[in-house]
Amino acid sequence: MATYVVSGSASGIGASTRSRLEAAGHVVVGIDLHDAEVVADLSTVEGRAHAVSASLDLCHGSLDGLVTAAGVGPPVSGALVAGVDYFGSHCLLEGLRPALAAAPHAHVVQIGSNSTTITPDIPEDLIEAFLDGDERRAIELVTEVPEPFDSIIAYGGAKLAITRWCRRAAVSQDWIGSGINLNVIAPGAVLTPLLEGGRDHEVVGPLMESLPIPTGGPTNPDLIAEWIVFMLSPAARFACGSVVFVDGGSDALIRPDAWPDGFQVRG
Repeated sequence: MATYVVSGSASGIGASTRSRLEAAGHVVVGIDLHDAEVVADLSTVEGRAHAVSASLDLCHGSLDGLVTAAGVGPPVSGALVAGVDYFGSHCLLEGLRPALAAAPHAHVVQIGSNSTTITPDIPEDLIEAFLDGDERRAIELVTEVPEPFDSIIAYGGAKLAITRWCRRAAVSQDWIGSGINLNVIAPGAVLTPLLEGGRDHEVVGPLMESLPIPTGGPTNPDLIAEWIVFMLSPAARFACGSVVFVDGGSDALIRPDAWPDGFQVRG
């Protein structure tokens, strides 16, 4: 029996992941705005601190795994997206790392998105603000974008930045050097409350509907949860800093030759 923390555990991918872990006999400490062991608002500094401290108390200082699934998306405000999707995840990753290092071998799955590669014109200075931990600057940059495109840019930017952060951290002494495998799963269109909220919007909805999905339409949270549970298992122990796209082929269709990109020494 292992102990896991799952943020966003009350709905969508987080809830499906929780259900599968508990069905396998594991203990899950959920973090969400409601219906969770830890009720916390990850959009605020205080909420993030409470989420970390309460989770550490409930796992008694040792944690076998973490799934950072909490997130919001278009058409909610870009400021809220930035606060939850980057800074909320980052705080949990950093704050719970000591408990993960205390376990014999821990696994972490960050929920990314195929929006990291198919959202056009994400400003590089926004990514830099995220990675520098400058929340005020990140929010300023997204609020300069007209609504509802502020939330689209914030979502793609936050997911891109947290994915880059995970890639950098995963291979470090603090993470894999401490026996923690850190990887990212990048879903596409999944039938969650986040997707439904966007579909109902007069501007965001048509953009979502126009996204090509070669496999034939949005998937369900249970399928993504199956991938996450696999990535938490010993079978994934050789995965480190991997970004696994499970998006129905959208990324491959839109940019088939963009990845893999051959290694070049640049002067």
